[in-house]
Amino acid sequence: MATIQQPMNVASLQARKSVCAGTPLRTVRSAGSVSRTQRLRCAGSATSSSGDATNIRNDAARRAPLENRDRFSAKYVPFSPGADSDESYHLDEVIYRSKNGGLLDVQHDMEALSIYGPDYWKNLFDERAGRTSWPYGSGVWSKKEWVLPGISDDDIVSMFEGNSNLFWAERFGKEELGMSDLWVKQCGNSHTGSFKDLGMTVLVSQVNRLRKQGKPLVAVGCASTGDTSAALSAYAAAASIPSIVFLPADKISLAQLVQPIANGALVLSIDTDFDGCMRLIREVTAELPIYLANSLNSLRLEGQKTAAIEILQQFNWEVPDWVIIPGGNLGNVYAFFKGFQMCKELGLTDRVPRMVVAQAQNANPLYQAYKSGFKDFKPCKAEDTFASAIQIGDPVSIDRAIYALTESNGVVEEASEEELMDAAARADLTGMFNCPHTGVALAALIKLREQGVISPSDRTVVISTAHGLKFTNSKIAYHAKEIEGFASTYANPPVTVKEDFSAVMDVLKQKLSM
Repeated sequence: MATIQQPMNVASLQARKSVCAGTPLRTVRSAGSVSRTQRLRCAGSATSSSGDATNIRNDAARRAPLENRDRFSAKYVPFSPGADSDESYHLDEVIYRSKNGGLLDVQHDMEALSIYGPDYWKNLFDERAGRTSWPYGSGVWSKKEWVLPGISDDDIVSMFEGNSNLFWAERFGKEELGMSDLWVKQCGNSHTGSFKDLGMTVLVSQVNRLRKQGKPLVAVGCASTGDTSAALSAYAAAASIPSIVFLPADKISLAQLVQPIANGALVLSIDTDFDGCMRLIREVTAELPIYLANSLNSLRLEGQKTAAIEILQQFNWEVPDWVIIPGGNLGNVYAFFKGFQMCKELGLTDRVPRMVVAQAQNANPLYQAYKSGFKDFKPCKAEDTFASAIQIGDPVSIDRAIYALTESNGVVEEASEEELMDAAARADLTGMFNCPHTGVALAALIKLREQGVISPSDRTVVISTAHGLKFTNSKIAYHAKEIEGFASTYANPPVTVKEDFSAVMDVLKQKLSM
């Protein structure tokens, strides 16, 4: 077999292939740069030879493929770190569990990916980020070779998700926590308002591919606490694939409920909790040709892991000290670890950050297991929590999460209902607008600072999983001081004033201490 030589440097690499996709560059100026002509070609603009400047799919089809692309591959394997197994499955198979009933994982050919060195991948990902070149403008598909290397660009269903801002929480960090290097990754600044878009673009793209292959899949379905159903219904609608969602009745916000309805999903409101909906959807997908879209399906984690890679990009490939993630079904915990670990294995970084999983006290089975050193995990009955998306007592990805925490020397913390709402409100007063789940993560951060676990100088990233606008009812209740048993310490209710100049002036002088 012919050997593949490692590219000598970034400049010579650019001379041989485009940083966008492998097309020869007309001009090479310096390491890390591309000519304006090439940038336009990467963006699918008017340099198209056919003159079809608006059809970015056609432009992608004309683009020369990345050299050695056919060497990159991925497959399903049992999730059993450290154990040897010959069991594996092609990604085109419809399968969710291993022979022994355990979880599956998507395993990449790391030897093939290592054909190119760290500088190549950094440059490739950086140059693709945020462009309109199909599909690389997506924060997920800009890392296509690390996500689904075998899928055709034409099968991809994307809304240019990802590329979410990493917000320097300067005032909250300094004034509330004495920290100078606190950041919030705004994953909720996405098409459907949550991080679930990152995984759903991958899963729906693969379903689109399978249906084109003639696989008898009549729909794609999920159980959801709100955000998963919103993402699934949107991406399925974009691909003209029927979607079905099982929602626990009266346990999600109206904003979350209206999203799948608006996108044409068949919504079943079921008198149970998320765990009950999950049991039902698994039974249904075992009997009908409906593709299961929950995080039991490891494809979604391939998209979600790109948020971790994106954080490294945004820090110029420097690794933060801590990453704090709200935890419910716990797939996101492993997804972030996997993204960080891939970067370490391929030499882009030299370590992974320590990870914190933050759970609502009313749904905290991982926290309870953590207190026993992970020796005794017991599912629990999740009680009502304002952080409804993580109101899960029997998380599917418990083994994945424990592995990620063990490998990263991680920590688990919990937050009461008042703590999470207070934390969100405190941060909101410094310019944020947090969902309750981000409030759980912020409350965990506050506790870990008080305990001295996280130091003032530690670079810390809080993962904000959803947009606060999806949870306005809880914010309204907090600021109106309508939540029973809550002091609502940081409430800021509106002041009712009659239509009178003197009355208005009196209020302003009082509030402004004039």
